[in-house]
Amino acid sequence: MQVSIACTEHNLKGRNGDDRHSKQNSSGGNVVNAARARFRTVAIIARSLGTFTPQHHISLKESTAKQTGMKYRNLGKSGLRVSCLGLGKSTSITFTNILNLCLFVAEQLMTIAYENGVNLFDTAEVYAAGKRSSLVITTKLYWGGKLQLEYVDVVFANRPDNNTPMEEIVRAMSYVINQGMAMYWGTSRWSAMEIMEAYSVARQFNMIPPVCEQAEYHLFQREKVEVQLPELYHKIGVGAMTWSPLACGIISGKYENGVPESARASLKCYQWLKDKILSEDGRKQQSKLKDLLPIAERLSCTLPQLAVAWCLRNEGVSSVLLGSSNPEQLVENLGAIQVLPKMTSHIVNEIDNILGNKPFSKKDYRS
Repeated sequence: MQVSIACTEHNLKGRNGDDRHSKQNSSGGNVVNAARARFRTVAIIARSLGTFTPQHHISLKESTAKQTGMKYRNLGKSGLRVSCLGLGKSTSITFTNILNLCLFVAEQLMTIAYENGVNLFDTAEVYAAGKRSSLVITTKLYWGGKLQLEYVDVVFANRPDNNTPMEEIVRAMSYVINQGMAMYWGTSRWSAMEIMEAYSVARQFNMIPPVCEQAEYHLFQREKVEVQLPELYHKIGVGAMTWSPLACGIISGKYENGVPESARASLKCYQWLKDKILSEDGRKQQSKLKDLLPIAERLSCTLPQLAVAWCLRNEGVSSVLLGSSNPEQLVENLGAIQVLPKMTSHIVNEIDNILGNKPFSKKDYRS
């Protein structure tokens, strides 16, 4: 079982034992302390991957929802508030891209995200081809050196294998929380049945159940987030944190005329993505994306912004994790916040008619 980490801005617990979730007020001293705590959170994530160099860092400013338009939602039915857009694991923060990109780019991405109100950073390394264990990242986050990041907010467990008893997984996650290393735990790529089993085991043995599920969600992947997870939310309070809003770049528009040599799908390790794009289903998806372009033009946004805003319009989604390889792409994706108010029921229905893949819930069948 691998473990990934999600860090949000928070008051770090001091040596004097102050409550790490005490409310911030707007007076001068507390604002400064809150800003420093946020800066330490961003810095420790970057330092853990060797990407943060104090000599040329960009100053981080206090971000508010009023200034940036960022929305904040509860993570499931927990009391943890997260930005509806987060910086996810398919960015240049990952091990593979760090080898290929200037380290300063990774720092820029984190700074841009923070200055736009993002308080959620997912540092999982599960897609690093086994070259770097997410457990190493956890260790580095926990042993924060002089920055003293003493815990993270949410620890995520990847989908369990058949040989790992569910009780063992839940007990391990409960131990992490009881030891003060995290406040909550969630699941990543688990089925609804597995999540329910974890919840039942937690209740049976007086342990801690998960609060959210990390799931793939985009225009062409809807069933789990729109049907299965809402039922879990109402039954046991499990929320949704989604990833891949652009479907591994398929929705970005760069594969409209095939696979460019510079694209991710051209890499040998992404042959599966290339096959998917060039398949009959892939060509149908590109055709539907062309049909969506007029809607994006009417809303004065790009197709990627429309796709991200479409994910955000689902109130059952606590946060959408963005994956960006350069500052320009991240700024564009963050602009989806400005498109969200334009996602009226009429626009959503128009998109549904083009996609033709809206899943049916039990409520739909009853009606």
